[in-house]
Amino acid sequence: MLSFPNAKINIGLTIVEKRKDGFHNIETVFYPIKLQDSLEIIKLSENKETVFNSYGNSIPGKGTNLCVKAYELLKQDFKLLPVDIGLLKNIPIGAGLGGGSSDAAFTLKLLNELFELNLSVESLENYARLLGSDCAFFIRNKTVFASGKGDQFEEIDLSLHNYVIVLVNPCIHIGTAEAYSNTIPKKPKTSLQDLISLPIEEWKNNIKNDFEESIFPNYPQIAEIKNNLYNLGALYSSMSGSGSSVYGIFSSIPELKNVFPHYFVWVGNTA
Repeated sequence: MLSFPNAKINIGLTIVEKRKDGFHNIETVFYPIKLQDSLEIIKLSENKETVFNSYGNSIPGKGTNLCVKAYELLKQDFKLLPVDIGLLKNIPIGAGLGGGSSDAAFTLKLLNELFELNLSVESLENYARLLGSDCAFFIRNKTVFASGKGDQFEEIDLSLHNYVIVLVNPCIHIGTAEAYSNTIPKKPKTSLQDLISLPIEEWKNNIKNDFEESIFPNYPQIAEIKNNLYNLGALYSSMSGSGSSVYGIFSSIPELKNVFPHYFVWVGNTA
């Protein structure tokens, strides 16, 4: 059984406060885009062992992959046969695009279908929240205003279908702990939920990603990407999540030849 986990971008990101559990409460908008991985899961016989193989972009670290963790999570509550999980990794890693979270969420959805578990959307979201703060977003995979740890959602009416998204990743891996280390939580004067209703042309001066203040001084090349996207005519540009990817929203496809020769560049639309 095959599926195509997609990435997301963050439109705005406000770090509201640090929680007693060590996490942070945030406000952001998750917006799905068509940049995709490829995920295949095949049932094996009872005498086999579950297998995971990844291809494409190298996945750093030695821990258990989130796809396997998703399988093991469901196996605690259901009798599942062993499976062969194959993941073709195309979404940049550690890039603020939610690729790993999407892979995990799509694994839950595939297993639900493959083993006919009949789990509701709400149940799948609850399992996904146990795997990561933004995993649950990819269950419904619709544009939302996210709050709390990034796991509480309210659907919003926002469409970028008439625009082009240019995404640039400089192949810099930024860990979550590093991203938060120099940030100062602050409750916003105006909620992002209100700001997102402004015309896109007004987002530049009103909608911010708080991580940029701590990330840009340490990684000036990321700030340069944002400036270049604006120079190319972006209506709005921002780092996504905790970086290092930066995207620009354009009214038409810009001329990108030789602008980002050594970086990963994706041009497309919404998921």
